[in-house]
Amino acid sequence: MSDRMYPPATRQLADRRRALAPAQQAAFDALGKAVFADGALPAKFKQIIAVAVAHVTQCPYCIKGHTKAALRAGATEQELMEAIWVAAEMRAGGAYAHAALMLDAAEPQQPTGGS
Repeated sequence: MSDRMYPPATRQLADRRRALAPAQQAAFDALGKAVFADGALPAKFKQIIAVAVAHVTQCPYCIKGHTKAALRAGATEQELMEAIWVAAEMRAGGAYAHAALMLDAAEPQQPTGGS
């Protein structure tokens, strides 16, 4: 066991995951290939989106892996940083918008019956 919060991504860990659930791993691999292939959006844009989403989900493995993939696909550091700021604003906006739930729950209760 590592003394780090997140163990390094190694071939051994990947092989163990695959051995424990090979069908699911194969399906996940196929999904990734299909999702990140060029389509209506170019692969570069998809990787930029993935970097931004990885910052919202806070997955260090995804941040590292998709940053490398985005750079290989032609993304620039500036494009990635702007995408991260978009993700940060969206996450902050979601927290702010959900204040409506608090305000609704905090409303004084109206009497429901007759007198």
